Amino acid sequence: MKPAPFEYHRPDSTAEAAQMLAEFGEDAKVLAGGQSLVPMLALRLAFFDHLVDISRLDELKGIERRNGALWIGAGTTDAAVGASSEVESAVPLLTRVTPYIGHFQIRNKGTLGGSVAHADPAGEYPTVALTLDAQMEAVSPNGTRRIPASEFFQGLWETALEPDEVLTGVSFPVWSGRCGFAVEEFARRHGDFAIAGATIAVELDGDDRLSRCGIGLLGLGSTPVRAAQAEQGVIGRPVSEITPEEVGKLAMSGLDEIPADLQGSAAYRSRVGAAMVARAWTSATTEAINA
Repeated sequence: MKPAPFEYHRPDSTAEAAQMLAEFGEDAKVLAGGQSLVPMLALRLAFFDHLVDISRLDELKGIERRNGALWIGAGTTDAAVGASSEVESAVPLLTRVTPYIGHFQIRNKGTLGGSVAHADPAGEYPTVALTLDAQMEAVSPNGTRRIPASEFFQGLWETALEPDEVLTGVSFPVWSGRCGFAVEEFARRHGDFAIAGATIAVELDGDDRLSRCGIGLLGLGSTPVRAAQAEQGVIGRPVSEITPEEVGKLAMSGLDEIPADLQGSAAYRSRVGAAMVARAWTSATTEAINA
């Protein structure tokens, strides 16, 4: 199929893009890498009168340390994120989830900002942003604002971005100390969206107790979700007293509603999700112990 007719716009700056969005309102959509939007337009699952292409704006690309965090421009490709030694050193979880994003052709065109703004519940970068308490940076004609990841994802493909805002970058906290990171996903085929998955970050103190923990879940809600109940259940405890199965069970028990579709029932996703959490927990805590 072909998309419905639309007007194509290619602004020369982020400010100009924001002005266009303010002018066109909800009839406009930002085009970044296009790896999610273009198929939806082609299948007529989405329709917009105006597409504002920001893919060639150099000001939206880049990776750099800023105030104790790692800032990644929204226009930075998935491939660039995955290949960056700076990302691998500062935010290892991003490096580890990147190979799970589609195939290399998709990663060469898709962008970190496009993935985050698309807000797919099985999206790897949105889940890492939530797991690590990242901050989203958005620009509108009224200025710049920062949005915590915990407030950014609001529903299926819905975010806190206003119609006139452009996502310009994401700042990921840089963890230090005895830390471990892991990702586990289950999908029918490599490159498919995960039926269920988990991203885990842990930090241990000198006595091998959990001093910090982030557990993100893919494919187990209408948005990426944080397993807050599981996190609360392990903080302050010796890692040797916590079994992976306990963490997996806690992570699933704290969910309000697990989706069901052709890929599997809610009960099936819950079982898979618990297994993914348990596997990721084992890898992350082992890394932290040996750090």
